[in-house]
Amino acid sequence: MKPFLLVLLLLPLSLFSQNKVAHVNADEVFSKMPELKDVETQMNNKAEAAKKNIAAMEAEYDAMLKRFGETPTDSLTEAVLNDRQKQIQDFQERYRTYVQNSQQEIEKEQQTLLAPLQQKLMKAIKDVGDENSYTYIISANALLHVGTGAIDANPQVKAKLGITN
Repeated sequence: MKPFLLVLLLLPLSLFSQNKVAHVNADEVFSKMPELKDVETQMNNKAEAAKKNIAAMEAEYDAMLKRFGETPTDSLTEAVLNDRQKQIQDFQERYRTYVQNSQQEIEKEQQTLLAPLQQKLMKAIKDVGDENSYTYIISANALLHVGTGAIDANPQVKAKLGITN
């Protein structure tokens, strides 16, 4: 009975040793994709446009406060004071909404622009795995130890994506 148990324990190890396992640092490869620079430029442009709009809104708010502050409040009726307070509150709410919407829009745009690059990277990894008969390609980021005999698929994935450095 003991030899049978030993065979059952060693069988998975022998099967695993026949598999070709490689590792890739997808984050490193992704950061070197040439298309990423275009995405970064587009995102920077969008962020700058949002910053300009926010700065314009802040200037408008400051002007409103200055304009309201120039008139002595003791000469104003309660209705006018309430109206000014309502205008300030409405503007503050519009400002908060714009900032929130801008951030969400930028995040959504970033996801939209990065998705094709992520798909391209995953396809390159799959293609390298298929071409080299790797059973698995695992993330190098999750590995706690990489032995000297481990197969590093980074150069092959980079070549597949046209990355030279």
